[in-house]
Amino acid sequence: MKSLQSKNQFIATILAFAVIPMSGLATDIYLPSMPSMAIELRQPESSIQLTLSIFLISYGLTQFFAGSIVDSFGRFRVSAISLALFVVSFLITALTKDIMVIYAMRVLQGVLSGFAVVAKRAFFVDVYEGEKRKHYLSIMTIVWSVGPIIAPFIGGYLQKLFGWQSNFYVLAGYSLVLLILELIFSGETLKIKKTFNFNFVLKEYDLMFRSKDFFYGMLMCGVSYAMVIFFNLCGAFIIEHKMGYSEVIAGYVSLILGFAWMTGGFLGKALIKKAFLPKIRYANFIQIFLILLMIFCSYFINNIYTLVAFAFVIHVTAGFIFNNYFAYCLGRFPDSAGVAGGLTGGVAFIITSTISYGIVFIIKPEIQLHVAEGYLVLGMLGLFILSMIKVRKAHI
Repeated sequence: MKSLQSKNQFIATILAFAVIPMSGLATDIYLPSMPSMAIELRQPESSIQLTLSIFLISYGLTQFFAGSIVDSFGRFRVSAISLALFVVSFLITALTKDIMVIYAMRVLQGVLSGFAVVAKRAFFVDVYEGEKRKHYLSIMTIVWSVGPIIAPFIGGYLQKLFGWQSNFYVLAGYSLVLLILELIFSGETLKIKKTFNFNFVLKEYDLMFRSKDFFYGMLMCGVSYAMVIFFNLCGAFIIEHKMGYSEVIAGYVSLILGFAWMTGGFLGKALIKKAFLPKIRYANFIQIFLILLMIFCSYFINNIYTLVAFAFVIHVTAGFIFNNYFAYCLGRFPDSAGVAGGLTGGVAFIITSTISYGIVFIIKPEIQLHVAEGYLVLGMLGLFILSMIKVRKAHI
């Protein structure tokens, strides 16, 4: 297995940043197509929404063991195989009309995303140290948010011009290009391979779960990102079916909200030296105030402009909280970066998928007020977790 050459380190870093948004691309590019998929495949909205949730669940579950695998077998081989299988799975998704086959491919794509993203997260810990490592990990969460920004914008036009299948053809092409460049320029960065030992992994997880700061950080990441996925699950249906706008407009809305998430990430990086818990609490209080204001205004005005405006500022606060806690958790155990990254992503995305789909299933959002109510549930969950941190601070 070839090692990463120093002359290719910069290009390999760019490639790592290009792979990181894959999970966001795979979840968000077809959001504007969801209503059309429901019609063409003759499925209820909930069945199409489930394609997103099962991707996130498999993505999260994979990260529980993906970290230990990339720590044992290396980063390069795992990421290359994942990219190759991405090409195949996206092509199958585009070519089938069977919802069960689509479900199977979405599960596979979630698994592959878990392996690829965990491998590239560990890449930054392998290659960089100290403040530079902290810098790249923070930048990584911002780059990761590029997927949700550009994907639905592109997907809206792809849907309008070519239909929902074109989204998955584009993802297959993107994966193929990355695979070729990865094989040419990248290489192995793991310096010391750890023998895969299930009992050792369990001990690592036990240590991490008992570290209260790390545990609560994973929970906060899951709840924060659930705000984004909650809107993704219901937003296109509200905008296209209830408000009567086109899939392109739905794509623009997702684009705007993607910038909100990235803005929160940039704020998190800008305030990285500020006291940690106080800034998280301030962000949560601001978030809940904005949600309550959204609920109040929903009784008087309800249109796409107010919906997007409130969602934007709320997603900024969610992105801020996520950026801070995700970077913190990834750097918490540098000697087991793969396991720590996998556990963080695994717990966070399982929480994200189950909570967001559960809220959509129960509330069945159709208007702005319903969206605000879903946000309130998530905001109060965040407040509860932060209150637990305060109570147990002496034990952290």
